[in-house]
Amino acid sequence: MLDDIGNIGPSRRCGAETASCRRTDSPRPSNPCRGWTILLAAFNMKNFRLALTAAALAAALPATAHAEGLGAEINYGRADGHWGTEIGAGYAMGIAGFSLTPGGGVYLRDGDTKLYGRVEAAYTLPMSATIGAGVRFSGDNIRPYATLAMPIIPKLRAKANVGPKYYAVGLTLGY
Repeated sequence: MLDDIGNIGPSRRCGAETASCRRTDSPRPSNPCRGWTILLAAFNMKNFRLALTAAALAAALPATAHAEGLGAEINYGRADGHWGTEIGAGYAMGIAGFSLTPGGGVYLRDGDTKLYGRVEAAYTLPMSATIGAGVRFSGDNIRPYATLAMPIIPKLRAKANVGPKYYAVGLTLGY
């Protein structure tokens, strides 16, 4: 709050009556504490800007480092020469937008079930897509592939995998 002479703080006059302020018979301007007022206001503005910057970074960083923890996937695609559904899970280990995700699951096709494993390395663009590469292991087949995932809502993404003799589209929940 400003007092009647422009000082921030409780309403009191700075002058000869206090030891911390200059005397009024000085050749300097009539408001002897004005320098402290400006310095204090600048310091508070600097802290405000610092706090605002920290809040903006805190809001943006979780988006880049969100790939951490358990997740589940359901995909429909072609693998091992047949169309079918993949139901799997994995655990993402991430740092600064990069993630490594080992996982596995079951491939359901034509009434048959087959186990598969996979490992993906990916990078998540801030508040945007995840792009990467992976390797799928199923029986005697080892298939490299590229992967792309786009967020639908938080923790739910549409995903596509494309590689030689393997392609799938589906949903990922978690990570």
